[in-house]
Amino acid sequence: MYEQNGIVYADNPSPLITIKQVYPQDNYKLHLRFSTGEEKKVDLSSFLDEKVFKPLQDINLFKSVYIDYGTVVWRNGTIDIAPEYLYDIGVPVTV
Repeated sequence: MYEQNGIVYADNPSPLITIKQVYPQDNYKLHLRFSTGEEKKVDLSSFLDEKVFKPLQDINLFKSVYIDYGTVVWRNGTIDIAPEYLYDIGVPVTV
C-alpha cells in the first residue's frame, strides 16, 4: 500500500521505466535496453506518416536518435516517445 498525491493505492507503485541504451537499426527500428534490464526491438515505421514523426522519414535523422532524461529523442528534443509506450509495444530480443 502506498500514497501518492493524497490517494491511497492498495498495490505497490510501478517502477519507473527508462531507456538506458538505444541502437538505431535499418527499416526504422530501434533496439532498446530498458532500466529493467530487458532488451526490446521497436518498429517505428508505422508512425512515420503522423505529422510529428514525418521528419524521421529521413533515415539519417532517424539514426541520430539519442537518450535524454531516460527516453529517446531526435532534433534536440523536439521529437520524443515515452519510454513506457516503447516498452509496451516492443518485442523482446532473444539471444
